[in-house]
Amino acid sequence: MSELLAGIYAVHMTFAALWTGSVVFVAIAVLPTAMDGEGSPEPLSAMIGKLKLISRTSALLLFLTGGHLAATQYGASGLTGTFRGYLVIAMLVLWFVLAGLVEVGSSKLTDGFDQQKLREPARNARPFFLGATVVAVLLLLDAGIILGI
Repeated sequence: MSELLAGIYAVHMTFAALWTGSVVFVAIAVLPTAMDGEGSPEPLSAMIGKLKLISRTSALLLFLTGGHLAATQYGASGLTGTFRGYLVIAMLVLWFVLAGLVEVGSSKLTDGFDQQKLREPARNARPFFLGATVVAVLLLLDAGIILGI
């Protein structure tokens, strides 16, 4: 493996882990805290702002690095004609779904926090972050299968 390819893999895996971990953290730590009425909207809003930054940055970097890896490792026929290629396409779709769920859930939280509300926005955002957590786990499983075959 070339040094460039190793670097691309490292960036890809680092931001995949950062993004999925951040989403799971919000779902299992931040939302229950807000739903219990603990904390205050200001710091939680700042956390969600950081999540959005991580999400958007990761989405861009994963698209660029993943696109490079797919083009150099598979080519068009390898993506559409092999099981591993289908897993790569599934991963791309799941990343888009994850980005959408995080954006909608974050928007619901931010809108509520801006109105100094805590419990209601957390309840409204919960289904989106639970869905995003499921997608994050599916992404990690997909990556593990790709690396294993």
